[in-house]
Parts: sequence; structure tokens; C-alpha cells
Amino acid sequence: MIKIIKYFFEAIIIYLFFLIIKIVGLSIGRLLFSSIFKKIGPIIKSKNIVKKNLNIFSNKLSKKSVNEIEQNMWSNYGKTFVEYMFLKKFRKENLHIRVKGQKILEEIYQKNKPVIFISGHFANFELMSMEITKNKINLATIYRPLNNFFLNPLMEYLRTKYVCSNQIKKGLTGVKECMTYLKKDYSIALMIDQRVSEGDRVKFFSKEAHTTSLPAQLSLKFNIDVVPIFIEREQKDSFTMYVNKPINSSSFKEKLGLTKKLNEVLEDMILKNPNQWIWTHDRWK
Repeated sequence: MIKIIKYFFEAIIIYLFFLIIKIVGLSIGRLLFSSIFKKIGPIIKSKNIVKKNLNIFSNKLSKKSVNEIEQNMWSNYGKTFVEYMFLKKFRKENLHIRVKGQKILEEIYQKNKPVIFISGHFANFELMSMEITKNKINLATIYRPLNNFFLNPLMEYLRTKYVCSNQIKKGLTGVKECMTYLKKDYSIALMIDQRVSEGDRVKFFSKEAHTTSLPAQLSLKFNIDVVPIFIEREQKDSFTMYVNKPINSSSFKEKLGLTKKLNEVLEDMILKNPNQWIWTHDRWK
């Protein structure tokens, strides 16, 4: 009962924030909530988790560097929060983003053979699946529902309407749905950077972490490529999405080897811009 009350009041505050964002607009909203999140973020989420994660990432970071990464992360969090209210605008326009690796997307579309797109929670991660679908690639995305069931319906609506119409709920049922979509020649997109209780323990930076083996399992079972993608927020809040060279599963004998490779790819993404990865996930729990 206490949790329900907590979620209810949390939802009221967030819906109020969304109303303010619609009133002030995208640019002012980004400035405002970037500042707000930098102030309240460390209070709402445990600073200890962020600091622990950053220490695992690199124990050579200075206190100043740790604080800078944390502040930049919260700034990006705040801007992404605002941008949910403008997904319709991003769906209709292209000036906010450039794609490096456009040719790879074109080849995937032309071959009409499914792939597994993998990435992590960088910058505005929702824009990656959106951009894939804007390139006419049949896609289904795996998502984790919000714990707050007062907020989740809105998020599901926004994602289904503007990001990708085919949403797969994370879990055992979701795995079966993935296979159904793949058999219909739909590609699958999923994040591989969150801790999963059912995953394999695989080295991630300097410490082993529970890691999803689903991309490797699907890739090996259906003999399809894994395509890493990465998005970065640039100056003036434009974005660059990088579509990397497909990884062919035929060179891997079993899922663990491919899963390790994908963790290495994810590490490279984080190293490229640690300021924009979400460090609040308890990745090494």
C-alpha cells in the first residue's frame, strides 16, 4: 500500500513536470530540467551506486572527473526526460540527428534479412529505434516496463506511437515473441547494459556482471548478424547515431563467446563517452 501511494504521488509530480515542459517548450525545457536533475538526481538515486560503478569502470579517476561525469550524466537525464514530450517532433524531422553508417541500414533494408540491434542507455537512447524504423526496417524492440504503473501506460503509448510500434515486454514471454518476429523477418533491438538475474556472469570492465545472453542466443539460433549501434548527444543538443559493422555469429561456436564480444563492444561505447551512459543502474550487483 505504501508503494502504491509513493508511485501515485511520484506520478503526479512527473505529470506536472511534463505539463510545464509542454508550456515552456523544448529548448527552455532542456535548460531547466538539465539544471533540476543535476540538483535533485543525486538525492533521488543513490550516489553510492554511481560512485561504485565509476570505480569499477576506472579506479584512476580523480574526484573532479567523477563529479564531472556524474553531473553530465544527470544533465543528459534531464534533457532526455524533456525530449519524451517531443518524440512526435523528432519522428517528423531529421535535422536533429545524423547517422554514421547509413549504408549499413540501407543494406539491411534491401536484403530484408533480420538482424539483432544492440546498444546501451546512452544520450537519448529512444531515438535509435526510432531512426531504424524511419529507415523502413521492420523492427520490434524489447523494453522493460517502469515499476511505477501510473506512469508506465504513458511511456508505452509514446514508445509505441513514435519510437517503434512493435514493443516486446522483457521476460520469458518476450523471448517467445522475439522468435515469432524473427520468423516474420523482423529485426530485434534491445539494450544489453542492464543487470539481468537470469544472465551469464561475464567480465564487464574490471568485474564480472550478470549479462543478457539473449542477443547471442538469437543470433546463433537464426544465423543472423548482430549490429551494434551507439548514439551521442552533441553540442546544441543534436545527435549522432553510429551504426557499426555487423558481427557475424558464424565465427562464434557458442553463446558465451559472442556474449563476451558484445560486452567488449559495449565497453568501447562507454569509453567513447562515459558522460552519457546511465551510471545509476546497479550493473555489478
